[in-house]
Amino acid sequence: MTEGIDAVFLETHNWGKAAKFFQALGWDLEVTSGDGSGVFRNGAGAYIVLIEVPESREPGMQVALKVPDADAFTPDSSAVEVVTPFEETHYGTREMTVRDPDGRVWSLQAPK
Repeated sequence: MTEGIDAVFLETHNWGKAAKFFQALGWDLEVTSGDGSGVFRNGAGAYIVLIEVPESREPGMQVALKVPDADAFTPDSSAVEVVTPFEETHYGTREMTVRDPDGRVWSLQAPK
């Protein structure tokens, strides 16, 4: 089973303006690598990962659902289409993607 929303991944065309927007709403910039990306937190809930993308690309958004143990997670194959199995990410988690009945792709995140 999943345990709620873990994170929201947002793409932006202007890192500075978007970062100020979230900070004005009470989100704290927890970490940034100085390359147009960073992690914002506001309390104990889901965090926001903000990433700047080129103007030529439409900014996207992805919701990541929390999975406590990737090895113990087995979705019902009659209800859940697995797009990609759990794989390690460069940001320290394991991620699986699944498709819902309307064609949307969802991210499932588990600790490494």
